[in-house]
Amino acid sequence: MADPARIKPEVKPERTTSANEDHPKPEAAEDGPAASKPADVNKESSSQDQVKQEEKSDVAAEEDEEEGTSDQASKRLKLEPEKKKERRQKVDEDEIQKMQVLVSSFSEEQLNRYEMYRRSAFPKAAIKRLIQSITGSSVSQNVVIAMSGISKVFAGEIVEEALDVCEKWGETPPLQPKHMREAVRRLKSRAQIPNTKYKQILFQ
Repeated sequence: MADPARIKPEVKPERTTSANEDHPKPEAAEDGPAASKPADVNKESSSQDQVKQEEKSDVAAEEDEEEGTSDQASKRLKLEPEKKKERRQKVDEDEIQKMQVLVSSFSEEQLNRYEMYRRSAFPKAAIKRLIQSITGSSVSQNVVIAMSGISKVFAGEIVEEALDVCEKWGETPPLQPKHMREAVRRLKSRAQIPNTKYKQILFQ
């Protein structure tokens, strides 16, 4: 039979060698992931770079599309005012032609009246003073011009109504104060002139 003392030493070195062989394996295993980690990081970074480049290209494409649409919109906006200007010019030309035909058919008396109507205007200084006294604040020149034009139209409506009153009463011009008062009364009855004395009571 074999001596057990001899067998033991033979078994021990095998175990130690196997133990030594086992220890390097975890080291190799540890080295493996360590070596594989940079490759994975490189792959991830490269994939992230590709995603970023794709996003940049998408953003650039969107910007190009937006620029294209903005260019088209600006062209449309430019074309629309031009069309409006052309229409306005055509309307103005038509009105001018109509007025020329109308004025050419005037008699001398009508032409004189038309000239007086065109020349007549309320003094802007008086209109400005009146507006400032009512509102209590200063107004711009454009407001004064607009109000003077409206006042001229208002006076024209009263004069037309007064002429109708004079004709209905069987009288001839020139207009008298009674004609003007009757014209104002009729316009008030039609609610074409606001009645400042009358105040509508909403709740009692």
